[in-house]
Amino acid sequence: MNAREYNMQRFQRYPWPELGSFTYTIWRPFVKSPARSTVIFLFFLFLLVGAFVSTRLFDSTSAGSAPNSIPSTLTDRFYPHQNVETPKKPLEQIEIPLDCAAYNLTRTCPSNYPTTSKPNPEENHDRAQAPTCPEYFRWIQEDLRPWAHTGITRDMVERAKRTANFKLAIINGKAYVETYRKAFQTRDVFTLWGILQLLRRYPGKVPDLELMFDCVDWPVIKTRDYQGPDATDPPPLFRYCGDDNTLDIVFPDWSFWGWPEINIKPWAGLLKDLNEGNKRIRWMDREPYAYWKGNPAVAETRQELMKCNVSDNQDWNARVYAQDWARESQDGYKQSDLARQCIHRYKIYIEGSAWSVSEKYILACDSVSLLVKPHYYDFYTRGLMPVHHYWPVKDDDKCRSIKFAVDWGNSHKQKAQGIGKAASEFIQEELKMEYVYDYMFHLLNEYAKLLTFKPIKPRKAVELCAETMACPAKGVEKKFYLESMVKGPSLASPCTMPPPYDPSSLHAFLKKKANSIKQVESWEKNFWENQNTQP
Repeated sequence: MNAREYNMQRFQRYPWPELGSFTYTIWRPFVKSPARSTVIFLFFLFLLVGAFVSTRLFDSTSAGSAPNSIPSTLTDRFYPHQNVETPKKPLEQIEIPLDCAAYNLTRTCPSNYPTTSKPNPEENHDRAQAPTCPEYFRWIQEDLRPWAHTGITRDMVERAKRTANFKLAIINGKAYVETYRKAFQTRDVFTLWGILQLLRRYPGKVPDLELMFDCVDWPVIKTRDYQGPDATDPPPLFRYCGDDNTLDIVFPDWSFWGWPEINIKPWAGLLKDLNEGNKRIRWMDREPYAYWKGNPAVAETRQELMKCNVSDNQDWNARVYAQDWARESQDGYKQSDLARQCIHRYKIYIEGSAWSVSEKYILACDSVSLLVKPHYYDFYTRGLMPVHHYWPVKDDDKCRSIKFAVDWGNSHKQKAQGIGKAASEFIQEELKMEYVYDYMFHLLNEYAKLLTFKPIKPRKAVELCAETMACPAKGVEKKFYLESMVKGPSLASPCTMPPPYDPSSLHAFLKKKANSIKQVESWEKNFWENQNTQP
């Protein structure tokens, strides 16, 4: 038996060839034809080399890769690419210019004034990323609770006209105002200017509405007048402050956009100045007394405070001064620069005829704020916590209460300094202008949801826009308009509203505040009892 016959028999015996059989099947054709064998030999040799190279490439590119990953190709090895997301084109900041040239010709608002927002494909994402509003936003629902079940009818709105300074209507993104009576100084015009800036910041996002606004200090919608089985529903009336016995809806005050009569500039710029002012003198290096400066003539409680000033017979740790605004105006307001008044460790806040706009300026200073028991609140102060943000002072025993507060702080400097810092941070971070606008935005949106009628332009109303107010203005008033003007629509969405209070959480919050005040009163009582027993 020759070799060929032997191999043929072996192949037939083992149909699944071993390496020897595999070698045979490759080499078998070469026995037949030497010329043909050479060509086929080179062909198969090329296949073997290619298979070897491909296998090595597969092994090297797959090593260390994740399970089920797709092996890279030769192109990947020599021209690597990354899965880089195409950068998003940044949203363009649109500016709305103040067109006084056109206004001077037509005396009307520009016809192309933006009243809608362009669709933004990223808006839903931005809204999801928007920060949660500060805790004091939860009071929006509390202020609107009297109408939560009944809604607000046109008759209710009209009944608020009795004391209102103006009626505001927002229709299709435009503001219309019907004036009933002039407010004190420029309270009404700077309030309206602030609302116009809200519409510029969020064009097309503020719903149609009608509301009445009262610019006088004290609230007037008494709770007791709307109780009982035969009582009517209360009229919704907006103003700057409220108290526990009234139902007025609180709204940011005019001074956020400037107070030209006493040269207090808009809040955004002033807030930066106040922050810089805090850095001028270290808390430990400041005068270890309580400071206040204001007009005592507006309220009896302030006249009582003046008795706490240092005298030859007594030092209550207070340094209080009467402010003569007429003289200060003549001197160019040199002694009323708020950013330069953080030179004492303690600053006193005391109400005037009602709530006072000075509260935010005092809290912004990182001195310890001594709050003489307030009877009124504005839109943000309900978020303050005694002993954490401020030190409570008795209203019916001011002098002794102030002395105890200062003595306590000077004996617990680190804790006292922490209180001042907490208040300053609250004002800087949670009362910045963005949140003022967002509070206005959410309040007006929630209010509009309660309206049971279709808002319309009041018969005697005039349209307001930035041009109708800023273009004819002069002096400091115009300066403040321009400084506080919103340049164009915000690229960010409003902050996300926190959930409203439920009865138990609201009760717990109020109880915590009351207990903190009681604790201070207990410390104070023990302090004076010990003083009286000493020989």
